[in-house]
Amino acid sequence: MSEFAAYGVAGARVDRIAKKADCNKNLIYVYFQNKETLFTTVLEKNLVRIYKDLAFTADDLPGYATRVFDFAMEHPDILRLLRWSSLEQSANSVPARAASHDSKVAALEDAQDAGRLGTGFPPAFLMTTVLTLATAWSAASPFGTAIDPDAARDGSALRKSIADAIRLISNAN
Repeated sequence: MSEFAAYGVAGARVDRIAKKADCNKNLIYVYFQNKETLFTTVLEKNLVRIYKDLAFTADDLPGYATRVFDFAMEHPDILRLLRWSSLEQSANSVPARAASHDSKVAALEDAQDAGRLGTGFPPAFLMTTVLTLATAWSAASPFGTAIDPDAARDGSALRKSIADAIRLISNAN
């Protein structure tokens, strides 16, 4: 994973991956066919981990946002993989990723329809806002920690600010 996180698909080298894994480079190609399939496999494995560790409920968007923030801060390599995937591959290269997003958007729409969330923003916009705000200080963010270095160092204050912002944006209790 570290090779892809550091260099993306285009910059990663299978010979370095093989050396680090202490295996034969040709066997990697026999098993995965190409570097892109290997990358997608690594990404899918890590997405399963994200979906397992970050349970989503539309009834607690601020809590979800802080869990995403914590995960992003604790797992910078996974966030870099996601960033490289967005940059180098089509959004549909990992179908589970789109399905996960769509199910979250549908849950937000249901919560809005039931009056549990405000309707000031469309569900897809709200989901993107939650994820963007929660990962803005991660290693994969184009903004990095330069926005507010003091806030980035004090994770608890930043977590609270993210939760408060999502609460206001979503009109959640």
